[in-house]
Order: sequence, then C-alpha cells, then structure tokens
Amino acid sequence: MQQRIQFDTDYVRKLADGDSATEEHFARYFGHLIRIKAAARLRSTQTADDVCQETLLRVLRNLRRGAIEQPDRLGAYVNTVCNNVLLEWFRRDKRTSQFPEDAPEVPSGDASAESGMLEDERRDLVRQTLRALAPKDRELLQRIFLDEHDKDMVCKEFKVTRDYLRVLLHRARTRLRTALKASQGQAAG
Repeated sequence: MQQRIQFDTDYVRKLADGDSATEEHFARYFGHLIRIKAAARLRSTQTADDVCQETLLRVLRNLRRGAIEQPDRLGAYVNTVCNNVLLEWFRRDKRTSQFPEDAPEVPSGDASAESGMLEDERRDLVRQTLRALAPKDRELLQRIFLDEHDKDMVCKEFKVTRDYLRVLLHRARTRLRTALKASQGQAAG
C-alpha cells in the first residue's frame, strides 16, 4: 500500500521545472493510483494504461502553464483530470460501439432448432468461402469483422489511410458476397 504524500509548493515547482527525480516520483505515485482506478472501470489494461498516460500528460502540461493554484490539492486535481479523461473515453467508446462486448445474444422470438441449424450452416459456408478468398482480403475481413481489431492499427499494419481501408473493406466484402452467391448456387444445383 502506498503511503499518502503531502504535496507542497516546492514539489509542484520542481515538477513544473522538469526535475527528473520529481517527475519520476510523480509518474510512479499517481500512475499506480490512476491505473487502479482505470482498470476497475475499463475493459482492458491497455486502455487503462492509455488513460493513465493521458491523465499524467494533461496534469504536467497544465502544471507547466501555471494552472495549479493550490499545490496541496495536487492529488484532488489529478483525480479530477483522471475522471474527465475516463468520461471522454466512455463517450468515444459509446459512439463507436452500440452494444457492450459482453452483452448476451438476444434470441429472436421465432428461433427454433431448424433456424439454429441453418445459422450454423451459414457460418460454415462463410468460413469456407473466406478460406477461398485471396489472403489479403481474408486477413482484412478477419481482423476487422471477426477479431474486431482497431481500424487505426490495421491501417498501420497494411500501410494504408483510413479512407483507403474503407475502399479495401468494400472490395473484400463484395468479393465475399460474390463468392458466397456462387457457393450457394453450386449447393442448390
């Protein structure tokens, strides 16, 4: 358990001046507390680390601008900034995701054993068709739609812009649809 620290004008001045020992203490002390708070509210440790880094960066930036008027309230200030960063994260996440990842699948009112079998057959057909696609199309569809990887990370790995990723996804989905129709046509014939 960390010992509670009393922050004073000297500590805040050293931090604002870029004293490396003070910055290291600040990052270690508050980083630990922020990670605990963020990990309790977020899905992943990576996101908790991102929130921690953003919080520490904002506090240091504001501190160097002279925004902190009460050095003895540094802990409360860091906590408030952390709360704001978390709220921003939740808003951004809410805009990009309509349903929580851990939400149970809602069965339709007319689900039956037959519809379950048909759904399984469709999934198998999609998997087989995916295997028949070009490796680039298959990997792109797999990463974005099945594995739900972050689109910005996929852009970096494929060395494309976000706009061009949209084009690649459109083309890959079109090829998948065409291949699925051909597979369904062969199965019916």
